[in-house]
Amino acid sequence: MPPTITEKAEPAAKAEASAAASPAAAAAGGLTDVDILNFALTAEHLESKFYSMGFAKFPMSDFMALGLSEAQVKSLMMVGQTEATHVTTLQSAITGAGAKPVEPCEYNFDAALASADAMVKTARVLEAVGISAYLGAAPLVNSSDVLAAAGSIVTVEARHQAFIRIAAGAEPVPAAFDVALGPRAVFTLAAQFIKSCPQGSNLNIQPFPSIALQNPEQATIGQNLKLADPAQPSGAMFCAFVAPTGAQFTDITDGNCKVPDGISGEVYMMITKSKAITDAEVLAGPAVLQPS
Repeated sequence: MPPTITEKAEPAAKAEASAAASPAAAAAGGLTDVDILNFALTAEHLESKFYSMGFAKFPMSDFMALGLSEAQVKSLMMVGQTEATHVTTLQSAITGAGAKPVEPCEYNFDAALASADAMVKTARVLEAVGISAYLGAAPLVNSSDVLAAAGSIVTVEARHQAFIRIAAGAEPVPAAFDVALGPRAVFTLAAQFIKSCPQGSNLNIQPFPSIALQNPEQATIGQNLKLADPAQPSGAMFCAFVAPTGAQFTDITDGNCKVPDGISGEVYMMITKSKAITDAEVLAGPAVLQPS
């Protein structure tokens, strides 16, 4: 049974003590374990608010009109409830470590909640990004207890995503692995939904510029994607397609780059100046593509 608001899950309780024991121990990239917990909380706040706003706006009948059964709609609602539980669990872990949890931001979900269909499509992306966020943060964590707490959440995020893929008529397990993204790439994807945050709740992470495409609807294997401005970003040489099978790079020619073969599921596209996807080499993105 998931923890209630007044009940702590064991991994989170251990994470409190562990994060408090070494709050100044900097992880790779200059992030402490508490920083990483607040990074996770920022993402969970966004997801929780997205679901609560969506289900307040759309009745069950709107989702059933998409072809979802009543049971599937109720399961989708449960996804939102578990995201809210993740929020309270992370808040408890951060408070127990003697730090202040970040507060929810003000969000712009206008496009994401334009319709029930848009909500389901956005949920599929958010859950995929959530998985990638936890996987990318895992190597930065010093404490095994904090890592265990994060692990107990990411497995649920994966169940969320598989369920939503099924509800959307997609293959639930499109690949044998998931993609890890670093904090800066994840925050770039989250930043598009964030209007402003309360004082003290802004993460010390600078997002990359977003990728603007003329034809995002053509993001399928073998198609050429056209950058909205071929001259931007300056120094752009490659499109990187980061998939579960690894990263593939295609040359940018006259503002175009081709979607490569052999990718599936949720794929992250970045603009780079070399064939590397380190923060120093990425110029823009990621954007989320769904070739399958």
